[in-house]
Amino acid sequence: MKANDHPPQFPAPWACDWGEHRDYGLFMVVEINGVRQCFRWLPQGVFMMGSPESEPERWHEMEIQHPVTLRLGFWLADTACTQALWLAVMGENPSRFKDDLNNPVENVSWDDCQKFISRLNELIPDLAARLPTEAEWEYACRAGTTTPFSFGDNITLEQVNYNGVFPYNYGKKGEYRQKTVPVKSLPANPWGFYEMHGNVLEWCADWFGDYPTTAVENPTGPTAGTARVVRGGSWLISGRDVRSAFRFRITPDDRNFRLGFRLALGHSGAASQADGRRAVAGQTAAR
Repeated sequence: MKANDHPPQFPAPWACDWGEHRDYGLFMVVEINGVRQCFRWLPQGVFMMGSPESEPERWHEMEIQHPVTLRLGFWLADTACTQALWLAVMGENPSRFKDDLNNPVENVSWDDCQKFISRLNELIPDLAARLPTEAEWEYACRAGTTTPFSFGDNITLEQVNYNGVFPYNYGKKGEYRQKTVPVKSLPANPWGFYEMHGNVLEWCADWFGDYPTTAVENPTGPTAGTARVVRGGSWLISGRDVRSAFRFRITPDDRNFRLGFRLALGHSGAASQADGRRAVAGQTAAR
């Protein structure tokens, strides 16, 4: 991450709280009908997307490794969208696992997410909420790492909510919770994003397609298709399928209790970075 790459406007007019975390960098918080969501700033950067041929249990044809340059910084929610946030915006809760409103919303289709985003942007016109691209999602999930997981070469049930009966690469078997867990109940990755491995599959903006074999900039996927990308794995599936490189395709009208999403906000673009780093008096916090 580049320390000198900052959003052109900080804080945004809609931010109810903001600052600079000592480990994770700039953040802003939005509040909708009493429910808060934190967003973290991801500056432009370069990373290797997909998995190396040496990675155990990789899906070879779907995970061709290639260099990606993201020229535009963006904001990403530090958690999946919760049931509380969905309820605050939409007035109903479609989820199966309703024991805690801090659980991620699930049982939402890609099309449902677009309706949620449209309504959210009506409530806060300057928010520019959207789904992340697949490349943005993996950039945030990896958080500068090159290992199968942002936590290293393997995972534990104390780090990731997945089907521990089927661990990754001969790892130790463990608990199968058989449901989602509340957001932030498991450790964050090195850039401050929670549950990007497991818990719920997360919709991305892209149509699903084959990866390129050469370097690309700001990829957004195919221009058309029949299925959208989901990333991150879920509470239901094996360790193999919660790796940083794991990707899958699901039709945009499909709903099930594995499917959720995470919000992104508009780009910094090439617009002005003349403001540079603004002083954040009294707001630096361990959020």
